[in-house]
Amino acid sequence: MTLFLYQKSNRYFAQIPEGFQAIAEKELESLGAVQLKHGFRGIHFSADQAALYTINYNSRLLSRVLAPLVTFRCRDREDLYRAGRSIDWAAFFSIRNTFGIFANVSGNININHSQFASLCLKDAVVDFFRDTCGSRPNVDGKSPDVWLNLHIEGDRATINFDTSGGSLHRRGYRRETVQAPMQETLAAAVLAFSEWNGERPLYDPMCGAGTLLCEAMMRVCSIPAGFLRKRFGFSFLPDFDEALWMKIRKLSDEKIRHLPNGLITGSDKDKFAVKASTVNCRCLPDGEAINIFKKDIHELSGIENSVIVCNPPYGVRMKDYTALGVFYKNLGDFLKQRCKGSDVYIFFGNRKMIKKIGLKPSWKKPLRNGGLDGRLVKYEMF
Repeated sequence: MTLFLYQKSNRYFAQIPEGFQAIAEKELESLGAVQLKHGFRGIHFSADQAALYTINYNSRLLSRVLAPLVTFRCRDREDLYRAGRSIDWAAFFSIRNTFGIFANVSGNININHSQFASLCLKDAVVDFFRDTCGSRPNVDGKSPDVWLNLHIEGDRATINFDTSGGSLHRRGYRRETVQAPMQETLAAAVLAFSEWNGERPLYDPMCGAGTLLCEAMMRVCSIPAGFLRKRFGFSFLPDFDEALWMKIRKLSDEKIRHLPNGLITGSDKDKFAVKASTVNCRCLPDGEAINIFKKDIHELSGIENSVIVCNPPYGVRMKDYTALGVFYKNLGDFLKQRCKGSDVYIFFGNRKMIKKIGLKPSWKKPLRNGGLDGRLVKYEMF
């Protein structure tokens, strides 16, 4: 049997959003990864099977974990097709499964578009099954059983298998949503940078769909990030060990702790946001212990001696920057006057608003939320 690259080397690649490198490296090491090396928008690392399953199940910060299958010289479409056609795809999935491909392409003279590269690899996969099985699997570009990745840089290419089975930010608790919700991995990054450990109450006064509340609970209660996910891509690997996976899952779930009532609180002026937060939080064990209610931030008597996290409006859609500036000034006044003794972590999707809030930052960290080049800013309310 031909061994694939990941089987020979036990090397994998973790895709990571921009700004997450330092905290993602720390997380990977805590979950069993070794020999870490930074790459473009991610980290190369070594892991045995147990660590691979543990990382996929528990990581709050990674987007995906890719297993390299083959690497090759890729001068043109023919080289790409030949390499893709040479892989024994039946070792991973069958004609009854669906598959999808996403590609990253840079610096190749003859292949300069990711969609074209994906199409070439798709043709190779389909032709393999037609030639060996007489039929072919269907392509699903949204939610396939199996995701494949193609990375081309210059004249070198690697075909990877997505062991996560789709982006890990999809936790499974977001049953209800609101306009412009915060991505789960970004919320997890905010909490990681805050280093909140449950010693003080945590409050989100603009909770929206409750993403920060859910991520805070999962963090402090040690709920695995993949607790609600129905499947992972690594179950399609030819060397998948189901007994080991069940053991890893059981060991992780046994670490889940009870959430004390009142430790995490959220509020929002929008009744639909309050409903969405309530529904989403209650998807998690003990989620009813998170207090959520309808109230405008300026109606609150104060939030003292706490950790405050929030993701205020960006103004990208309404384009009314004058009104937005007034909103941020009022937010800054509220924090100064009614939040003494609290540490505040605000994600600014619109960086221009940092100056409008009228507070002196302790630090700023660049973080991306989708296409927004945002900043996480810490303020200490003495």
